[in-house]
Amino acid sequence: MAGPAKRRVRVRTLSAAEKAAVAGTCADFIAGILKPRFLPAIRPTMFNYAVDILGRWRGSKYSFLTRYRSGFPDNAGEEFDSAFTRLDHVEECLADIRFDVMWHRHTGQWFRLHASVTLDEALRLIETDGLLQPHT
Repeated sequence: MAGPAKRRVRVRTLSAAEKAAVAGTCADFIAGILKPRFLPAIRPTMFNYAVDILGRWRGSKYSFLTRYRSGFPDNAGEEFDSAFTRLDHVEECLADIRFDVMWHRHTGQWFRLHASVTLDEALRLIETDGLLQPHT
């Protein structure tokens, strides 16, 4: 008895140059929009406080992160990153580069808020949608 028929799916992966271009555009967005709006100054506290907003590729996903520094006496100065939004590359879109815009829930799970949008649309959504913005 034969198994299920195999189906071929064409996908488009991002080249190193395309990833670098996306990272550059996102870095400009972080420096020009997110940092001035959400982290104009670092305000140390006795708890965890935001010290930077940055982005990072991990496979085919680009994450927007807030870096926090601890102000607690037992681990003062230690830093950690917490993602607040992620762009997942849509590999099935062969014509152009598209992303699913993902929201990081308080449960640690990712939830897709917007499907198959361009990079410019994704950055506009991050700028205007409070769920996708950093919590500093």
